[in-house]
Parts: sequence; C-alpha cells; structure tokens
Amino acid sequence: MLDHFGLFSPAASFDDVLKFYDAALAPLGYKRKVFVPDTLVGYAADGMNFDFWVHKKDDQVRTPVHFAFRAQSHDQVDRFHAEGLKAGGIDNGKPGIREIYHPNYYGAFVKDPCGD
Repeated sequence: MLDHFGLFSPAASFDDVLKFYDAALAPLGYKRKVFVPDTLVGYAADGMNFDFWVHKKDDQVRTPVHFAFRAQSHDQVDRFHAEGLKAGGIDNGKPGIREIYHPNYYGAFVKDPCGD
C-alpha cells in the first residue's frame, strides 16, 4: 500500500532524532544511509528499499504523527521498545496485546525526541 514515508525533524533535534531511530529500528533490521549530508537520511531493512526518511528542516511548529513498523516477533517488539527508550524516546505504550487492531496484535509505542 505505502511505498515510503518521512518525517521532518527540527534542525536543533536532528542528531538526537537520528540516534533514536538508529537504536529503535536496529532490532527490526533497519539501517541508515545518508543521502544528503546533514539534511536527509533514509532507512531500509533490506539495504535497498528505503521506506522511512528523516529530513532536517529549520525549526518549525510540528504536528505529531503516528506510524508503526512491522515486526516479525514479540522479541523484536520488546527490543524496539527497550532500545527506543534507551535512545531518548518517550514511552507511549509498553509491549503488549492491542486488541483494538486485531486479537493477536502485539505492539509497543515509543515517541521520538520530537514527540512523533
């Protein structure tokens, strides 16, 4: 359905946001590639299809967004949550079943340093 999505990070938070996503996405197999130094990075789980992007913008008023990355196991979800918190993320829902999505949906929510 979606090919890719991205966030705009305030310039003052750009490095912290990248450190957060580096750590939080590592358990899901995502790695960072710099496309435009100090401005635009992409993340890919397979090394080729960059489906998550972070773009540095001048500080601006932001509207938080909600998105979820697919995990292959409960362990990946648990590690994503733990690494995200260690990297400066904000807990927005501990790992567990979320029946609102479907009966076996296991997820966790962490906001990045900008509140997304």
